[in-house]
Amino acid sequence: MCWVCEHPESTKQERLEYLRGLLAKHNWVVIGVHEERYRPPYSYTLGLTDRELPELVITGLPHKRAAEVLTPAAWDLLGGGTLAPGNRIRTVDGLLAEVVKVAEPGAHLEAAADLYRQQLAALQLVYTDRRGHWPWDRKFRGGQGGQPVLGARAKQTA
Repeated sequence: MCWVCEHPESTKQERLEYLRGLLAKHNWVVIGVHEERYRPPYSYTLGLTDRELPELVITGLPHKRAAEVLTPAAWDLLGGGTLAPGNRIRTVDGLLAEVVKVAEPGAHLEAAADLYRQQLAALQLVYTDRRGHWPWDRKFRGGQGGQPVLGARAKQTA
């Protein structure tokens, strides 16, 4: 169970203090946001902004699987790797993902927006379905709730 779920009476300030404590111990973490009505679950990093890096987000995956994808990507960034909009990468578990710049990170990464305000930037890892189709393809089958894409794709070169 998550801290916020266990402390529903907590104030926004108490939640931020809890997150600051986590970041003091771990430098960065992966936050999971549960599925809600018509919105599928999503997860994002928190703490990369402190190292002048964009936060990473992935939509449509359960938190555990999302963390398994985001964690190696975050470590790669922290080690000097680059992720740029339009780049395609193969994740550790074999997903093919394309990097998309998140248009309005503050609208989706609530805890990061509360901590970092205007300096917040984020990149989404958008992945193919099992048949290799992207969410912007007509034949995409992303399961129940799909995979919302939180920004526009970078122009693709031939």
